[in-house]
Amino acid sequence: MSKNLVIVESPAKAKTIEKFLGADYVVKSSFGHIRDLPKKGMSVAIENNFEPSYEVSADKKKTVSELKKLAKSAETVWLASDEDREGEAIAWHLYEALGLDDKKTKRIVFHEITKPAILAAIEKPRQIDIDLVNAQQARRVLDRIVGYELSPVLWKKVRPSLSAGRVQSVAVRLIVEREREITAFEPEITYKITAVFTLADGTELPAELATKIASKDKAHALLEKLAASAFTAGAIEKSPGKRNPSAPFTTSTLQQEASRRLGMSPKQTMMLAQRLYEAGHITYMRTDSLNLSPIATKAMGEYITSQFGQKYHESRVFKTKSAGAQEAHEAIRPTDVAKSAAGADEQQKKLYQLIWRRALASQMAPAELEKTTIAINANKTDEVLTAKGEIIVFDGFLALDTKRPDDVLLPDVKTGDKLDLVEALATETRSRGPARYSEASLVRKLEEMGIGRPSTYAPTISTVQDRGYVIKADVEGVEAEQLQLSVKPAKEVAETTEKVTIGADRGKLLPTDTGNVVTDFLVKYFPDIVDYDFTKDVEEKFDRVADGKQEWHDMLAEFYGPFHKLVDASDDISRAEAVQARNLGTHPKTGKPISARYGRFGPMVQIGDKDDEEKPLFATIPENLSVETITLEQALKLFELPRAVGTTADGTPITASVGRFGPYVKYGSVFVSIRGHDPYDIDEATARELIAEHEKKLAERFIKEFDGGIQVLNGRYGPYITDGTKNAKIPKDVEPKDITLEQAQEALKSAPAAKKRRVVRRKK
Repeated sequence: MSKNLVIVESPAKAKTIEKFLGADYVVKSSFGHIRDLPKKGMSVAIENNFEPSYEVSADKKKTVSELKKLAKSAETVWLASDEDREGEAIAWHLYEALGLDDKKTKRIVFHEITKPAILAAIEKPRQIDIDLVNAQQARRVLDRIVGYELSPVLWKKVRPSLSAGRVQSVAVRLIVEREREITAFEPEITYKITAVFTLADGTELPAELATKIASKDKAHALLEKLAASAFTAGAIEKSPGKRNPSAPFTTSTLQQEASRRLGMSPKQTMMLAQRLYEAGHITYMRTDSLNLSPIATKAMGEYITSQFGQKYHESRVFKTKSAGAQEAHEAIRPTDVAKSAAGADEQQKKLYQLIWRRALASQMAPAELEKTTIAINANKTDEVLTAKGEIIVFDGFLALDTKRPDDVLLPDVKTGDKLDLVEALATETRSRGPARYSEASLVRKLEEMGIGRPSTYAPTISTVQDRGYVIKADVEGVEAEQLQLSVKPAKEVAETTEKVTIGADRGKLLPTDTGNVVTDFLVKYFPDIVDYDFTKDVEEKFDRVADGKQEWHDMLAEFYGPFHKLVDASDDISRAEAVQARNLGTHPKTGKPISARYGRFGPMVQIGDKDDEEKPLFATIPENLSVETITLEQALKLFELPRAVGTTADGTPITASVGRFGPYVKYGSVFVSIRGHDPYDIDEATARELIAEHEKKLAERFIKEFDGGIQVLNGRYGPYITDGTKNAKIPKDVEPKDITLEQAQEALKSAPAAKKRRVVRRKK
């Protein structure tokens, strides 16, 4: 048996490290965390100083057993998980669960998976940093307490199956508030003045007015003056400028730039970066430090000088601004700067190139620019138009940029030259309101506010989408008319309009009705949980625990007392208070109030109220509308459903309506989705086509049937066996159509019991 056992988190990391160590070392993976709080129950003894109860997860018991056996026979056990709070906690859980001997256990850390880094780490082992472990425990326990105590409040007061998370709820609040700012925004109408001139040789010179004109009348008057003016070139200013390279990537900036340039989500970016790190291509990718090691900057300098020349190299040291940044870590950089391409697939290669260029550019000279501004004077007005150009004199770090800006060249003009007006335009413009968050800009905002840490950004953004509080979607925008005034020399001002789309957005984060109602509830009754400064303060306390400046149990006690009082007080909140209805108006015929609200089964509109003699009428709000924006007219239309469409070929009535899962047609007891069609105008022929397609799919679903209700069916993930209560996979070496009753029974016998679905019924 080997003298040394090295334990890391992932098989890929183990495979890479094993190449660097000799025959005396065995490298094994723990496959991430081996212990955690159980999925069910609080598992935190609040009355016993918040002591957590950990368990080895069922899928890790075999791994733990194998590692115990290897550790027992090894002379030294090296715990080599990542150097952050999560990695330190993994090492500590391994130490505890494997029952390791302190005398033969060593903790090693490194920021890149290269042979020199691994060997250097083995030369400088340390003990497990219990302060880092406690910071991770504090985060895990606090988030468990919030989820376990607050989620049931949401179930009772808002809707079953909802959940609340400390950082996630704040992220949702940001998105909810931004959407409301956009809805409330009133654009300001102004006019942008542009013009095109020609020189004596016929060369065109575009120009514009630096300031916008406040009204149509003023724009019209200015165009009239321009039409009657003679023009000359005024002052010509040439000024040098510089553009400096950006700092190397941190976790946050990598996610932002990968989104902007490569269209990658934060989750996808981190997954690809993890693989590049484990393969030894880049340094550790969870970092908020801008630091680069002297060895790395020296290697970059040598590479830049050899590939581009000495004048392209400029050594820089970047200082991290954020408090609590881990300067012992490095920024994300390639482990071998001479390797300009790396990665196992195209996506990894693209991300590696982005990291390689950014790191290398940070040690390159700035780009040198020459900016030219030409003033254009008119003899009938004091307003001065300007033409602007910019050329790159020395590209510097832009030599690496695949999307470098193009030069904007201006024609050769001298002060006093006569210019002829070709046309002047005044184009109506609308001021832009607050921008919706993309995944990348939300990461930037969370980082700016000190909410969360590098390891939390991607899972936070994924979680709020998975839970249905936020969706990533395109916004179509609305059609509007844009006015344009134009004039040519000695001519009348002409007016034209064209249709433009305003408010369109692509790939932005939008709150759902669920996100709106949960945010409003938390802001009103649990303000600290979604308070930005409070959440930032909690993160800073985690940092203090990690630095050994605060005891983690005390930190939890400070939080829990006030929080639990709010949970207890929530018993007195009525559901009507929690989910406030929005009054839309009254029914034109009955005079009954019509309201929109969030019900136990989602967003809905209601005619009447519970105190009326007649039972209120309800209708589901479809996906394209929301509680916050639905109008009285739109609400009334919803009560026209279900609508009679026609009949099937055998005379069964077909009706169309909208339900929890979108628009549908119904015949008999069968529901058929009609997504993409309007339930208000779908005709009989279209409905019959969709029903025929549905029946065809059902027919194709059936493969074989046996006595006793056992069937072989085609499912969403392929063929399977079912008896109505249990589902079983079909053995790989058996054709679904050839399976026998005995094979089906045997497969069902060993299949796990189906999970029970929770059904929530309305009270009568």
